[in-house]
Amino acid sequence: MSGSGGAVGAPLPLEVCADTGALALRAARRIAAAARRAVTERGIFHLAVSGGRTPLVMLRRLAELPVPWTSVHLWQADERAAPDDDPARNWTALCDALLERAPIAAESRHPMPVTDADLEAAAARYAAELAAAAGTPPVLDLVHLGLGADGHTASLVPGDTVLEVSDRDVAPTGLYQGHRRLTLTYPLLERAREILFLVAGADKAGALTKLQRRDPSIPAGRLWSERIAILADRAAAGA
Repeated sequence: MSGSGGAVGAPLPLEVCADTGALALRAARRIAAAARRAVTERGIFHLAVSGGRTPLVMLRRLAELPVPWTSVHLWQADERAAPDDDPARNWTALCDALLERAPIAAESRHPMPVTDADLEAAAARYAAELAAAAGTPPVLDLVHLGLGADGHTASLVPGDTVLEVSDRDVAPTGLYQGHRRLTLTYPLLERAREILFLVAGADKAGALTKLQRRDPSIPAGRLWSERIAILADRAAAGA
C-alpha cells in the first residue's frame, strides 16, 4: 500500500561516494544515462527534482553532460509556497543551476503553481498537468529525492496529514519550517520507473540508516518501491 511502510524487504542499495563533489557527479551521470535510455525506448524523459545544496551541484554537472534535452520534461518533487523569484523557492535555484544552462523547451518546464492562494486547487492543477504529459495515471521516469535529518523527503514531513494521502498525486502540506508546500505524494512517487536518493552530510547519518532499512518511523522509509537507489557521501554513510 502506498506510503504504508508495512512491508519488509531487503535493505535498499547504497553507493558511497568519496565526497559531495563525487556524489553530485555520480548522480548527474546516472540521470543522464537514464534520460538517454528513456528517450531511446519511449521518446521522452520525465524527470522530477527536489531542492537542496548538493542537488544544485548535481544539476550544474548534469547540464554539462550529453542529454537529449529537447525530449526532457522537468517537474518538481516539492516546492515552498512563496512568491516568484523568492530565494526560498526551489524553482529559483533550479533555474540558475540547470535551466539557464540546458535547452529544455519552455513548454517542458513545469514549476509548481505555489503562488496561488488556494493550494488544494493548485495541487489538483499540477496533478492534471502531470497526467496530460505523463499518462493517466502519470508515470515519471526518474525522481530525484533528498533526505532531511528528520527523515522527510520531498515535502513528506513527519506528522503531516499529507503522509496519509493515497488518492491524489499532488497535495499541499501544513506549515513546515515557515512555509506551506506542495509535494508529490507516495502514490505518484511509487509509480516512478526509478527513484534516486542523494544524501550528503553527517547530520543525515541516522536518517540514512533508517531509510536503507526501510524504517517506516520516518517518512522516507515509508516510500515503497523496488526501484529505489541511494547515493551518499562518506559523511552521511558514516564511513
